[in-house]
Amino acid sequence: MSFDERSPIYHQIAEKIKRDILNGDLGADEQVMSTNQYAAFYRINPATAAKGFHQLLDEGYLYKRRGIGMFVSPDARERLRAQRRERFFSDVVGPMVAEARAVGIPLDEIIQHLEIKNKDGGSRDPRD
Repeated sequence: MSFDERSPIYHQIAEKIKRDILNGDLGADEQVMSTNQYAAFYRINPATAAKGFHQLLDEGYLYKRRGIGMFVSPDARERLRAQRRERFFSDVVGPMVAEARAVGIPLDEIIQHLEIKNKDGGSRDPRD
């Protein structure tokens, strides 16, 4: 993982772990690397790694077992999926519907287009 300049490193760490949970790379009740292991692996300051992990603790995606380490919360994946679905509808579908209205595309045409894209993996235009 390489870090970029667009957001703080601790935030990028938290987002990477969220992606790993969402993708199933980290499962419920699975132990995550310690902040020191994470810092050593990615060659970052341990305090920066700790800040990312504490963000996930505060958000409830990780929990701590005293003396053992941090683990993925049992409901973390479902909560992340629900959050991302909500964001998808507000950030993608909402603006798409507004643009479709503005240019006069009826809802049934959008649905038809989406159904065709879903069937063929997104390669065909429904108007063909």
